[in-house]
Amino acid sequence: MTPRGTAALVSSAVLSLVMALSGCTTPEQPARASSAPAASPRADGTMPTRTLSALPPEAAATWKRIRQGGPFPYSRDGVVFQNRERRLPVRQQGYYHEYTVPTPGSRDRGARRLISGDGTRELYYTGDHYRTFVIVDVRR
Repeated sequence: MTPRGTAALVSSAVLSLVMALSGCTTPEQPARASSAPAASPRADGTMPTRTLSALPPEAAATWKRIRQGGPFPYSRDGVVFQNRERRLPVRQQGYYHEYTVPTPGSRDRGARRLISGDGTRELYYTGDHYRTFVIVDVRR
């Protein structure tokens, strides 16, 4: 083997080891749901819950549009939410979808989003563009 081939082999082995130790997966190894940290965790490790009525009123209007299937005011509403930072429980690609919660006075989409999981079975809210999340209790 050439020195260049040896270096490439060693680099690949080191990268695989680093990925394995850090919890990263390859496409052949789906991520385990338990491998993700809790989103916006409390001291006890659980994610806080807020009632829909405790969120900005625009969140309830966005939730209504989600349940009705639209229409949505922004072209990016309904796109797949990647969950790259793993702040929500790890699920398969395409599980989560994001929707804009309009911010009055904002000239763009703003930072507020609702993230739905498994259609409309799960709902999360972020008011700070994905840094923190709360579980949304839509029954209240």
